[in-house]
Amino acid sequence: MKNYVKIARPDHWIKNFFIMPGVAIAFLLTEHSIRDINILKLICAFFATCMIASANYVINEWLDAPFDKFHPTKKNRPVVAENMKFSIVIAEYIALIIVGVILSLLVNKPFLITSLILLFMGFLYNVKPFRTKDIAYFDVLSESINNMLRLMMGWFVVTDSSLPPSSILIGYWMSGAFLMATKRFAEYRMIGNPETAGLYRRSFNYYSEKTLLASALFYSLVSTFCLGVFLIKYRIEYLLCMPLVFLLFSYYVAMAFDPDSAVQRPEKLFKEKTLMFMVFIIIIAFTALTFVNVDFLHSLTSNELIWVRSR
Repeated sequence: MKNYVKIARPDHWIKNFFIMPGVAIAFLLTEHSIRDINILKLICAFFATCMIASANYVINEWLDAPFDKFHPTKKNRPVVAENMKFSIVIAEYIALIIVGVILSLLVNKPFLITSLILLFMGFLYNVKPFRTKDIAYFDVLSESINNMLRLMMGWFVVTDSSLPPSSILIGYWMSGAFLMATKRFAEYRMIGNPETAGLYRRSFNYYSEKTLLASALFYSLVSTFCLGVFLIKYRIEYLLCMPLVFLLFSYYVAMAFDPDSAVQRPEKLFKEKTLMFMVFIIIIAFTALTFVNVDFLHSLTSNELIWVRSR
């Protein structure tokens, strides 16, 4: 049964820690504090997200098998290389959904609804006649919207009476699109043959290295713009962290040019020491500026005009 466990990708569960920024932002913007956190609810939320994500991975692995055989490494996946039974795969898919829904119910109704949307996006991404992963640009946008959904799920762990600001939702979505487009770029370079790349992923028939890199730049610009809007409105001190965020984005793009780049496997990025060090520094900076007020930044956004007396 280990192959059936493997296609649920439990090694990818680390991605679901992306719900934690939603928790932190809810503490920042609502009347709730960290003392109000319900640990049991947080644990249920994390594993509910894992179950729904794994359900999406299961159908992804099964439906992608005819295409993965053209990928240098994915051709070794169990569904491609082993004789797996469709009936067991479907039973696994349904079981993961049931467990995910039950755990979501233990959190609250908005969390459940968001979990079901996450499940539905996986269906649209993988299943014909929709199969958005075959449509250039829409493949990245439809997959990365899960980033935004995870942020909302973290938010709903803290409060079910409001939604996160649209600026941070769009920014989080676009940051996911940046990661996904950069992953596509690294994959396309690694395959090294446009024809083979198109057989592996149909959207690659409409991409090139130039367009993938340009799209990653576009997503990063939209993401950082929306993040800037959010910070100016809710906690302007965080703007001092933005140069570090820009550096992180730039370093990530540079990583995509490495042979067999780790960018192709986001679940393994925690092994990249330099990248993790940069993330750690950014977390420390954001944490410190949560408790430090920088008055001159507030004066820069004041409605009052700044008058300069001339001699």
